[in-house]
Amino acid sequence: MNTNPRESVAAVTTEPAVLVGVRLPRSRMDFQDPLGELRALAETAGARVVGELLQNRDSPDGRTFIGKGKVEELAAMTGELGARVVIFDNELSPSQIQALEEGLKVKVIDRSELILDIFANRATTREAQLQVEIAQLEYTAPRLRAMWSHLGQVTGGAPVGVGTRGPGEQQLEIDRRIVSRKLGALKRELEEVQVRKAREVQVRRSEHFTVGIVGYTNAGKSTLFNALTAGGAYAADKLFATLMTRVERWNVGGANSVLLSDTVGFIRDLPHHLVASFRATLEDAIHAHALLIVLDASDREAPRQLETVREVLDDVGANTQPRILVLNKTDRIASLPFDERQALRTLEEWREREPGSIAISAISGAGFDDLRQAVLSFVSGGVHKHTLRVAISCAKLIDAIEKRCTVLERRYHESDVEIDVEIGDRLIEQLLTFGEPFLVDGKDALPKKAGWGAGRRRAPHLVDPDQSSD
Repeated sequence: MNTNPRESVAAVTTEPAVLVGVRLPRSRMDFQDPLGELRALAETAGARVVGELLQNRDSPDGRTFIGKGKVEELAAMTGELGARVVIFDNELSPSQIQALEEGLKVKVIDRSELILDIFANRATTREAQLQVEIAQLEYTAPRLRAMWSHLGQVTGGAPVGVGTRGPGEQQLEIDRRIVSRKLGALKRELEEVQVRKAREVQVRRSEHFTVGIVGYTNAGKSTLFNALTAGGAYAADKLFATLMTRVERWNVGGANSVLLSDTVGFIRDLPHHLVASFRATLEDAIHAHALLIVLDASDREAPRQLETVREVLDDVGANTQPRILVLNKTDRIASLPFDERQALRTLEEWREREPGSIAISAISGAGFDDLRQAVLSFVSGGVHKHTLRVAISCAKLIDAIEKRCTVLERRYHESDVEIDVEIGDRLIEQLLTFGEPFLVDGKDALPKKAGWGAGRRRAPHLVDPDQSSD
């Protein structure tokens, strides 16, 4: 049974659309092009924008959001332009959508529904599909009453008339039960996926230094990811080109490498259902050792976009690790018209406001050396020469040292090996996560902690924390 006669997410492909934006006192719309982002979203979904209407209000109208007069004006516009869908840049209540559709005689969708439509079309992995479907149903559930106009009693499909009337059940209640059961099943399946995902992320984090690329949609994250690694991420000049996380190794200098992850882009007023559902997609960013916030420096809305990115990161709990602000697309600035360049914050202003920010071009590679050096400083925590002494039986620990450090010399003994390396303090901390005893310049690297080393192999030349007298 179809739980939604309007379809859970509107299909706007190729439809002529009129865009509507209501600028409220605390709105974060672009003042120069208020509907620019909505226009890009609509075109990304496949709609053909034929008209736009902007209104300034102190507060939304309770019934239609825009008021009776504007509804009449909008109805005339849609009729004249032949529009079949009206897309609002605001979030509408179910009753407002119903009242608008009655007055306009065309389909009405809001910003949240439009974003859900884009995500539904782009979801390719099972995880993303589950997240989208859950978000769709959570969006749909409170809107069921406004979506049904036939709320009479039904009797299991029997003919309506004399002898067939009974208590029955409203179609609305049937649909609510179906939605509730479906949501429960999807959430259980997604939880299983999330548990596996979280386990994979924790394993990567314990064995490697991890860096997450985050940022506003269409900031150039996937282009940067492909330029720094073996690539494979889908990159296109469109919103939400990436909906799945990709992870690749990135060499940041010498024998030092990190695991770099490319994640879904953020956007202002992202539906809270999606923020909650896509937390698993952002698992790599949440638990990364460091984050690269990629910003389109050629966009005059960059300051507001940065504010949005930081808000979303705080919402999902990715707010404890160090961050590097990466000012991307600097190669485009010189080609912009003079008035657009004047509207931008200059790189000097960015560096003054955001100390440590790095200007790059993901296309040309400009600034990559500075970016690598900045990440390397996080990885190493200050590189120094040390001698590590490890039991030969600790194969995983030795393999990690060989892969993550610059090895200068090796000296093998009967039961252990001495390795002269260039290594940073942070990397030593990472090696501690293996739980194997080893010496750094003749001193025990493992802090005394009850239970450490219990049941593990021990080398006679090494100090084990369980046997330490300190």
